[in-house]
Amino acid sequence: MSATLLQTVRTDAATGTGVLRFITAGSVDDGKSTLIGRLLHDSRAILEDQFAAVERVSRSRGQEFVDLSLLTDGLEAEREQGITIDVAYRYFATPLRKFIIADTPGHEQYTRNMITGASTSDAAVVLIDARKGLLPQSRRHIYLASLLGLSEIIVAVNKMDLIGFDQARFRAIRREVLDFVSRLEAEAVSFVPISALRGDMVVERGQHLAWWNGPTLLEALEAVDASRSLQDLPARFPVQLVIRPDASHLRGARGYLGRLESGVLTRGQRVSVLPSRQATTIRAVISLEGPATEAVAGDSITLLLADDLDISRGDMIVGGFEFPAVKQSIAARLCWLSSEPFEPQRRYLLRHTTRSVKAQLRDIDARVNIHTLERDAFSGQLKMNDIVHAHFALQQPIVCDAYAANRATGAFILIDEVTNQTVAAGLID
Repeated sequence: MSATLLQTVRTDAATGTGVLRFITAGSVDDGKSTLIGRLLHDSRAILEDQFAAVERVSRSRGQEFVDLSLLTDGLEAEREQGITIDVAYRYFATPLRKFIIADTPGHEQYTRNMITGASTSDAAVVLIDARKGLLPQSRRHIYLASLLGLSEIIVAVNKMDLIGFDQARFRAIRREVLDFVSRLEAEAVSFVPISALRGDMVVERGQHLAWWNGPTLLEALEAVDASRSLQDLPARFPVQLVIRPDASHLRGARGYLGRLESGVLTRGQRVSVLPSRQATTIRAVISLEGPATEAVAGDSITLLLADDLDISRGDMIVGGFEFPAVKQSIAARLCWLSSEPFEPQRRYLLRHTTRSVKAQLRDIDARVNIHTLERDAFSGQLKMNDIVHAHFALQQPIVCDAYAANRATGAFILIDEVTNQTVAAGLID
């Protein structure tokens, strides 16, 4: 997972012109793939021949209902095991909104894939099996969705058909989840009872949940307010590549390439370069289409500056008066993603935006207890999916914001320098 992927999709739900990017998450066999298949089918986002093929396979297996999960479980390994092991992106639209779905894995060993999907999402749909209630992996996914700052968490209590659409059971699960999230910093949490298999309360209301007066799942998704935009934050432009001035389109000046992670940059704007704190003016903005007057968050651009400054990959060009911090030591919440336990003697690289620096994990304050959300004393062993509060010493400084202030410049990944494997994801405090 690239730390530079942490961004929100600009959304305008009020006018229906925006895109909502959301993840589906939960424990294994809670019905995520079936739910997505139901959303695609009932919103008429699949072709007739696709549905016919799935219908034939379902009949050949002797299944009473069409197995809509086959519309999303595309990998052979997934079909054979009946699980989702990778992040699959699906697209559909309604008259009110367009949607991008990230179908994330439920198995504990694939939590890293869930983080990848959530890192670029605005909202999360967390499924809970009505028979099983709130399981540890569901708790972990709700916690991570809250930690990653998603606009809304929709808890879909699925398989209501298997408990006779029992209202009392739904209410009991709702109370259990609310007790758990009361200790989180989740911005908005809502609930909806559904049967993904039969279709009740997914797109259509169905016939079996007449006691539910709230919205269907699709209506809840259409109403999500994800209007928070990286465009409204101070400008952050990590330099990815420097081009020599003899390039024909650069007009005799060095070009600085990268993606504008947040804010807006305009031609003639006064900016600063960090960590050197040199000030200059933007001479030109060149987009993929050619010269432009401005660039907004998410644009890949080339900047030409008025002054010839010493700028290299990993430096950051910033606008406005709210500067990020320049730090050589950081405190962060760290999610360990590797199956190999943490070893203090191993060498790690911390990759933040376009800069990679050698990092040493100095100490770990506490481990988050996923059941109680209390901060337990750290036992000295850091295993896969552990979430801890940690402190790092860096060989060179990084230019960063707190994750709560800017998702794009407040996140990093940790790489094992020997194996080149991503072993952890971190959010800067």
